[in-house]
Amino acid sequence: MSGMSYMEQELSSQPETWLEAARIGAGRSPLPEPGQRVAVVGCGTSWFMAQSYAALREAAGQGVTDAFAASEAFLGGDRGYDVVLAITRSGTTTEVLRLLSDVKGRIPTVTVLGDPDTPATELSDDTVTLPFADERSVVQTRFATTALTLLRAHLGEDVTGAVRDARQALSVPVEPQWVDAEQFSFLGTGWTVGLASEAALKMREASQSWTESYPAMEYRHGPISIAAPGRVTWLFGQAPEGLEADVARTGAQFVHHDRDPLADLVLVQRVALERARARGLDPDNPRSLTRSVLLDTPAAR
Repeated sequence: MSGMSYMEQELSSQPETWLEAARIGAGRSPLPEPGQRVAVVGCGTSWFMAQSYAALREAAGQGVTDAFAASEAFLGGDRGYDVVLAITRSGTTTEVLRLLSDVKGRIPTVTVLGDPDTPATELSDDTVTLPFADERSVVQTRFATTALTLLRAHLGEDVTGAVRDARQALSVPVEPQWVDAEQFSFLGTGWTVGLASEAALKMREASQSWTESYPAMEYRHGPISIAAPGRVTWLFGQAPEGLEADVARTGAQFVHHDRDPLADLVLVQRVALERARARGLDPDNPRSLTRSVLLDTPAAR
């Protein structure tokens, strides 16, 4: 590839989009308020951001928060959700539109959108739009992290440290062994489990890499058997006691940085981009993927 890809342009803009999202999140908005029972849904990357938000909101004591893939959401019966929060960059993904339509008039909905001129706007009771974080690359980077920053700010977090760390993550070197590694396992704890899943997805999408992701404490229950020289185990968030030593004994490289975990995801995005370049791949148009999944089924028409 020659020139700067959309993915590179978009991932590099994240400190600025995070600051704008934090301003919106800290102000008045229709986002869930403390005490409400919330179901948060998304597909792919947005589902992983939903998982991270759910863990953060529960940890902050703001109320029951369950994260679902939009295709597998359990929203009926006596679950008693006060609001459904949907996250969707495109606003056109079939599973999200189907869910919003199914709960319309039954459970209030709020949708966080990249593109406001989409069907999701009409199906939602309220929306929070982030057009400045929308993207042209098929591979999501800034919309996902900007949406999560919005939600972190709405929970009352001060994200200035995360923005500072993101700027650092954009300037530190990408180590050659990360570009050349045979395999990556991404690990997280609490809200960073979602980030680990997203990091693995980003590597698969952009560079067709062999990646896996797990809760950090589950890694020693079998998955560590894949660790070996030439492979990488990358941890987001707090390291469980003894894990680094256990990985070192396998010969794999253990990576753990003292920066905001969302900012560390930015570094993984850069690694995915460099791996794509090294393999002659176009990260803006990955194999078998499109910007939005539109299912040609009778229920979707």
